[in-house]
Amino acid sequence: MREESPGGLTAVDLGAGARGFFTTRTTPGMTEAEGGPYRGFNLALHVGDDSARVAAHRRRLAEVLGIAPGAAGSATGRARAGIAWMNQVHSTRIAAAQVGAAPTADALLLDTRNAVAPSGADTAPAAAAVLVADCLPVLLASGDGRVVAAVHAGRRGLLDGIIPAVLTAMDAQGVPLDGVRATIGPAICGACYEVPEDLRDAAAAVEPACAVVTRWGTPGIDLAAGATAQLERAGVGRIVAAHRCTYEHDDLYSYRRDGTTGRQAGVVLPAAP
Repeated sequence: MREESPGGLTAVDLGAGARGFFTTRTTPGMTEAEGGPYRGFNLALHVGDDSARVAAHRRRLAEVLGIAPGAAGSATGRARAGIAWMNQVHSTRIAAAQVGAAPTADALLLDTRNAVAPSGADTAPAAAAVLVADCLPVLLASGDGRVVAAVHAGRRGLLDGIIPAVLTAMDAQGVPLDGVRATIGPAICGACYEVPEDLRDAAAAVEPACAVVTRWGTPGIDLAAGATAQLERAGVGRIVAAHRCTYEHDDLYSYRRDGTTGRQAGVVLPAAP
C-alpha cells in the first residue's frame, strides 16, 4: 500500500505502527532553481553539495516526519528523536542506528525493545535512513513494528548478500522473519540498468532473478527482482513495492542519468515502544 503523506513524501504501510517514507528531489517544497546539479531536496553530504544546505534539508525532513528534537509532536517525549544516517560503501556491514554519528555500513538496525537513552541523547534515534540515486532502498519492520532496518542494496551489496545479512541479524535478535514486512523503494529498473554481458552473467550466477534484458535488447540487471527473490527465500511475510525507476523519473535523483547529482532517502520509523 502506498499513499501521499504530509510534505509530499511517499508513505508505505509497514504494519503494527511502523512507518516507511521515500523522498524525492522536489520534497518538501524546495525550489528547483536551488543547488545547481543538486537542485531540489538533496539529503547527501558526500556528493559535493553545500553541507549547510544539506543539513537544513535533513532538519526539514525530521520536522516533516514529526521527529525533530524539540519539535511539537516529536518523539523526544519517549527519548527518541532525529534520523540516523550511515556512510554507505556497498558492503554487507550492519550497524546500530544512532544520531550524531554515521557508521560505515550499508544497513542500519533500530530496535526500540532496548532501553533508550535519556531525552536528547545521540544514541536514541526515532528513525533510520538510507540514501540512493539508483541503488535500491529496502525498508524492513518486524511484525510488532519495534525492530526496523534501512538497507542500501546496490549491485555489489545485493549480490554480496546485504539483504540476507540484515535478515539474519534480525532473526538473531528474536524477530520472526515470517512476520517481517519489507518495502522496496525507487531505484533504477531492469529495463534501464544496462551492464556488460560478463557482469550480467556474473550477477545471474549469484542471483538468477536479477538477470534481464534492457529495453534496448542489451544485458541488464534488475535490482528489485533480485531483492524480492532474496526476501521471499528468507521467508519474509509481506513484500510491498513502492518502486519507481530513478532513471526514468525526473523528480528522482539518478546518477546513471545525470552523473553529478544528489540523493533521495528511504526512512523507516518503528512503532512506539
